[in-house]
Amino acid sequence: MTTPATEQRRFHRIEFDAACEVQWQEQIWQAQVLDISLKGVLLQRPPQWVVAVDELCEITVFLNGTEAGIVMAVVLRHVEDQHLGFQVQYIDMDSATHLRRLVELNLGDPALLERELGNLLTPVGVQTPKAD
Repeated sequence: MTTPATEQRRFHRIEFDAACEVQWQEQIWQAQVLDISLKGVLLQRPPQWVVAVDELCEITVFLNGTEAGIVMAVVLRHVEDQHLGFQVQYIDMDSATHLRRLVELNLGDPALLERELGNLLTPVGVQTPKAD
C-alpha cells in the first residue's frame, strides 16, 4: 500500500543489515545500518548518542564484515527513540560505485536505477521530460 510519503519518495530504500561507524567531531559510535538509498541512510541509534539534528557527520559502512566500502559525509535529519536518519551530502567516487551497485542489485530494474540516478541531478520540484 502506498501512502503520500511513499508516493513522493524519490529514492527507494534498500533494507541493508551492515555494521557502520558514525564519526562526529572527535567521537565515534558503532551502529547498525537498517536501510540505505542513494540519498540517505537509516541507522539503529547507538547508546549515548549526543549529536543534534542538522549536524554534519561521517558514516563508514562496512561491506563484507570489516572492509570499509561506503564512506559518506551526511547530515543528521531526524532522531527517534531507536533510529537516526541521515541525508547524504557528499560521497566519493569509489563509495558511490559501491552504493550504486548495492541499489542496482536490490532494485532489480535498470530503469528504476536510472530514474533514481536522474533524481540525484534534478532539484526537488523540477519535472524532467519523459522519453517517448
